[in-house]
Amino acid sequence: MFPGLVMKVRNSLKSLRTRHRDNQLVRRKGRVYIINKTQKRYKARQG
Repeated sequence: MFPGLVMKVRNSLKSLRTRHRDNQLVRRKGRVYIINKTQKRYKARQG
């Protein structure tokens, strides 16, 4: 496992979206994700 690349599960993703300018809010299969192609550590999931 890569340290620092663990996806966080959060109740609200609105605040996490503003942490980096490349963060994207994506909806997949009823879940909401924060993904970032340049900084892989900014990952989160809701639902």
